Formats: sequence, structure tokens, C-alpha cells
Amino acid sequence: MSEEKKTDKYMRPVRSFVLRQGRLTKGQDDALQRLWPQFGIERGESVLELDNLFDVPAPITLEIGFGDGVSLATMAANAPEQNFIGIEVHRPGVGRLLHLIEENNLTNLKVMDDDAVEIIKNRIPDGSLDRVQLFFPDPWHKKRHNKRRIVQDEFVKLIASKLSKTGVFHLATDWEPYAEHMAEVMEASMDFKSQAETAYSPKPEARPTTKFETRGMKLGHGVWDLLYQKVT
Repeated sequence: MSEEKKTDKYMRPVRSFVLRQGRLTKGQDDALQRLWPQFGIERGESVLELDNLFDVPAPITLEIGFGDGVSLATMAANAPEQNFIGIEVHRPGVGRLLHLIEENNLTNLKVMDDDAVEIIKNRIPDGSLDRVQLFFPDPWHKKRHNKRRIVQDEFVKLIASKLSKTGVFHLATDWEPYAEHMAEVMEASMDFKSQAETAYSPKPEARPTTKFETRGMKLGHGVWDLLYQKVT
């Protein structure tokens, strides 16, 4: 193996996601073609001027990995006094959310389709976010894959740097070992304090219950919410 290939192998970052590009439906493809120029934020390297993205400046919630977009669209519809940015790497989900934005006439929601960690690190201004949401990330069940979990010490430090002085980091998972891992990482952080007496908080009314979550609860699966406020 050449030195160049060795370097590429060992310098390649560990990703918390696997890019599985499912087949787009006709509606999703149509939404991507028509609506991305209006509601999508193009890839780039420059730091974003967040207030210029929306018709009305307002506190901004950033969601990492919004899936099919139903939950995020519902939150944006229920909170018109707030602005939202959703990041998702899977194009069917992006197309679905764009369709929901149009269907619900949402003007307070924008979409990005790149690696969330790179976006947050390079394009989100420090201290600019009111809330960051991470709902049901891939738990990477196998022990040898735990290093791929997005919730790690460095990631939590990064989130803290982007939140305002009273900003909130809201995490949720339906996998108990991952909930325990999240709690361990968050409790060890000097940048955050739980909004509850323990690491786990009651599910906030503002977080919609997804179909996936409802199905899991019917099967007896638990769901753990962790809400941590930044401390100065």
C-alpha cells in the first residue's frame, strides 16, 4: 500500500451515518426540483448569515437528522414565532420535508443536505442557535461500532459553542444503552446542566410523537428524552 493511500485511510473521518440513498418517489423528486431553490440552503464553505435566511429574524432551532421531516414540519407549523433549520443527508427525506413545507405554507423552515457535523463546525456562527435537536440518531448497536455514535465529548463541545448563553440541547432515543451513553457524556460536560433532576426529562409537548415512536411504544419500547441547558 502506498504512503498516499495509507494517509488517506487513516485521515478519513469516522462518520456517524451511512449514506443510503433510497429511491425517490415522483412527489419527492418533484419537490427537490421545484422547492430546493426557495427552501434549501446550498452547500458551501462560508459561514451563514442566519438572520438573512428567513423573512423574519427569530430564535433558531437546528435539527440534526430529521428523517422523513414530518416531526420537524409539525414543530415549525406549531411555532411560527421561531425559525428552524433541518439537516438530513438522505434525499428522500429532504424531498418529503420540502413537500411538507409547501403543503403547510411554512416560511420559518429551511433545509440542508450535507454532513451535519461539518455544517455545524464550519457554517454555523458561534452562539447563534437557541436550540439543537437530535432525535433518534443511529445507536450503532454493536460495541465495535460505538465510536460511530454522534454523541461524543467533542461533538457536545461543538454544540455548546454554537448555542446562545441559555441555549438547549435536546436529545431523544428509543435505545436504552444509547440513552445511558448520552446521559454519561452529557453529565460529564462542563458546558451543560440537565433541565430535570436526573439526566432524563419528561417528553416535552413540543416534540411530536412520530409513527415510528408510537409503533415502538405499542411493542413496549421505551423512549428517553434528555434536555440540557447551556451553562455560562
